[in-house]
Amino acid sequence: MPKGNLICPGCIRKLSWVRGPVCKCCGKEIISETAEYCSDCAIHPRSFSNGMALLNYNEISAPSLAKIKYHNHREYLDFYAEAIARRYGYFFERHKEAVLVPVPVHPARLRSRGFNQAGELAVRLGRLTGLSVNEALLVRTRKTAPQKDLGPDERLRNLRHAFAVTAEAPPTVILTDDIYTTGSTIEACTRVLKAAGACQVYFVSICIGGS
Repeated sequence: MPKGNLICPGCIRKLSWVRGPVCKCCGKEIISETAEYCSDCAIHPRSFSNGMALLNYNEISAPSLAKIKYHNHREYLDFYAEAIARRYGYFFERHKEAVLVPVPVHPARLRSRGFNQAGELAVRLGRLTGLSVNEALLVRTRKTAPQKDLGPDERLRNLRHAFAVTAEAPPTVILTDDIYTTGSTIEACTRVLKAAGACQVYFVSICIGGS
């Protein structure tokens, strides 16, 4: 890898960057030039305003996220945070009053893993954008069943009462997470944040899954 770079040119070329057209709500790539929303957002009403992601979740990006979460390769987040800050700098500049809030993991998982990848991403984005970060506002109160084998409605039910807030929420929140799939986690977090006083909730993730 060239000195001073966070990723080699060969790996950059392999990454599947999110490109338009994208869903106006979640930022997921859509095929149609005329459709405004992806199939998930068209069917399921969203409480969050909108979101954005850097990469499509596929066979190239998936191992990278796994290495962050399960093999402590937190240095990968340096590259991802810089790429997000560059690509969506206009958004962060427009929302200077917003607070970055990571999607929390359950305390048991935090103890075993030693860190929350969404929190690490939020801290890096905070440094790069100048936005405030609150890692303690949103907490996970219930350890839920794995989401990967559940449908969208089942995922949301699975996450009911799984999150709580520790204080009054600021008017504008930007949630951070490593991957957005069906939107159930972001939706569950948004609902408790709005109940605690947030007016607008956005999200930013490293990867986003297909419809």
